[in-house]
Amino acid sequence: MRSLIPFRDINVHASASHYAFTSPSSPSAQTLVVERPSGDLRLDDGALLGAKRVSSIAGILGMIKLRLDKYIIVINKAQPMGRLKGHMLYRVISTEFLPLRERALHDPDEDTYLNLLKTLLKTGPMYFSYSFDVTNSFQRQAQSDPSQPLWKRADDRFFWNKFIQSDLIDLASGAASGSGLRGGQQIGADPFILPVMFGMLRIAQTRIKATPLTFTLITRRSRHRAGTRYLVRGIDDQGHVANFNETEQIVILNDETGDLGGFAGGHGMQNGKVGGNEGYDAQVMSYVQTRGSVPVFWSEINTLHYTPKLHVRGVESAVEAARQHFNEQIKLYGDNYLVNLVNQKGREDRVKQAYEKMVLILISDPDQATQADYVTDEKIHIVEASQKNQKYDKLHYVYFDFHNETKGLQWHRAQLLLDQLKQGLVNGQYFRGMDMPADTQGRLEVRNQQTAVVRTNCMDCLDRTNVVQTMIARWTLTRQLIDVGVMKQGESADDDKAFESLYRNIWADNADVVSKSYSGTGALKTDFTRTGQRTMAGALQDLNNSITRYVKNNFGDGPRQDAFDLFLGAYLPSTSITDSNLIFKDRRPILIQAIPYLLAASFFFITVTSMTRTSPETTIWPLRLFALLWMVVGSWCAHFIWTHGMLYVNWPKLNTPRWAQEGYHETMGSVLQNKVIGNFVLGHERGSSVGRVGHMEEGKKRIQ
Repeated sequence: MRSLIPFRDINVHASASHYAFTSPSSPSAQTLVVERPSGDLRLDDGALLGAKRVSSIAGILGMIKLRLDKYIIVINKAQPMGRLKGHMLYRVISTEFLPLRERALHDPDEDTYLNLLKTLLKTGPMYFSYSFDVTNSFQRQAQSDPSQPLWKRADDRFFWNKFIQSDLIDLASGAASGSGLRGGQQIGADPFILPVMFGMLRIAQTRIKATPLTFTLITRRSRHRAGTRYLVRGIDDQGHVANFNETEQIVILNDETGDLGGFAGGHGMQNGKVGGNEGYDAQVMSYVQTRGSVPVFWSEINTLHYTPKLHVRGVESAVEAARQHFNEQIKLYGDNYLVNLVNQKGREDRVKQAYEKMVLILISDPDQATQADYVTDEKIHIVEASQKNQKYDKLHYVYFDFHNETKGLQWHRAQLLLDQLKQGLVNGQYFRGMDMPADTQGRLEVRNQQTAVVRTNCMDCLDRTNVVQTMIARWTLTRQLIDVGVMKQGESADDDKAFESLYRNIWADNADVVSKSYSGTGALKTDFTRTGQRTMAGALQDLNNSITRYVKNNFGDGPRQDAFDLFLGAYLPSTSITDSNLIFKDRRPILIQAIPYLLAASFFFITVTSMTRTSPETTIWPLRLFALLWMVVGSWCAHFIWTHGMLYVNWPKLNTPRWAQEGYHETMGSVLQNKVIGNFVLGHERGSSVGRVGHMEEGKKRIQ
């Protein structure tokens, strides 16, 4: 019988000629064989001789080919996160790389590739389930075909290990056999393909107004245009935007699979309306929001200054990419309420103006309205079509000047935005489904569907965005609970203090996870999300996070971006044996590399000199002259680094941004004109490229 879900238990057998993967709980299932060292895949019906069982694993994450070898990445340990409609969900805790070759010699690039991947897998929050589709919302799951294997039902955007699963997918779909020839469909490979989601997941058994329920929050991060804060901004030519996340808030009543249960469904509801009696059937209510970067071509270029240089290309150049983006968004979610939270003054205003111009180009017969008050000239700006003549007229642009409206700790003023959105939220509805007891596949009977989504953004789509999403989700939760009879009209979900504390902390955890994935630190303003008010401790934590973000974004994001590009297939390592050009070698001139060390030496000698005790008869002026010399050297080094910051930012080595390469060479040109060291720079690396990123042409893009 064909298995539609992945194996829960897999044994690994190894020999000098192959790896074999079997499921002890499914003895009739075929064995997956990976030939060594070629990496060819095949399915075997019989027992394999000569292979020794070496371990048991939770699943196969995928296979990846690096410079010298191909590796099978397996999940060693998985942590249960809780049950959702009876399905256990897991987090990836540890992984192992199984090499196809036994390498006697170590290659520096190969070792760096492996370290990048291992760091990403160790720090990246990844989740999976053997029987539940973690990549799809409940509404999309209700529309999917349960006769298809789990990996075929997965949402392509959130199937994070799809690239490294491509060998297994090709085998299962018959795209290629072990010899590289097209073959028939190999359905025996389906259970070995395990879709994994990158993001955030929390499942809590709780109560509200004495009613037991399961409260769940899932955030799914898109694998398209994934990356770090300042290195990936805006939109690409395929319509994918940076830092795109889908967040689904789920409430399950009468969930017998959880620790709590027993709510009768709201004193009688029939077909989703008050007045009938549903008994004790489980019902699921979910609400989806999205966040994503402003869909125009823009970037921020690190120069070691706290505020990077902002570049916004002409809006007209991004129209086709924006059409592709919103084509997908409208197809998946229906009407899109585009909530823009960037500042309307200062540097962010250029991004705001570009976004509004894009919306005006896309929709027909735009109708605009602006609300102002004594705080700002433009409190809320709305752009939407007067009539729905085309699909892009389903875009409703709502601008809210978040920082100005809430400054002075007036967080209650964010309610102004919610008041503006309420009619759209009412019209957009939410998903509601009921259990069908006679259905053996566990499908839901759909009683209500969500037909619109709120797409929120600020500059980073992190801090302001999460505050607004939390507010919208709470309002929707209250509406859901009133609709099913758990609460009465006029009551609110935050009236239950115990539940409100749980709710706030889960959403604050969500903010931290999304922020760490993109910026490297937890989110700002989470004290307000957790407690409902701004505190001095929260302000100090925000200061600490801001400083940490500065350090990581300038000096740590290069390797993180390389890891994303390698894992997701945006960069394919060169497999040429004769290629001795090390990718990760620092090719900056030695003198340029030495200046930070010279600055550190200056601080050291100045500190030692200032702390040195001298006797009264000792001549002081040589010591003071020595200290003055190092003060001059240190000041010059600090000034040089500050004015030539692009030389010291830790850029990605694999897919270095074009603007980073251009900025690097432009900065090197100014260094050559420097009167102090200009004549000495090239002398240190005569005959070699001055470009630290000159190897960029070796990178290759793979669009999935």
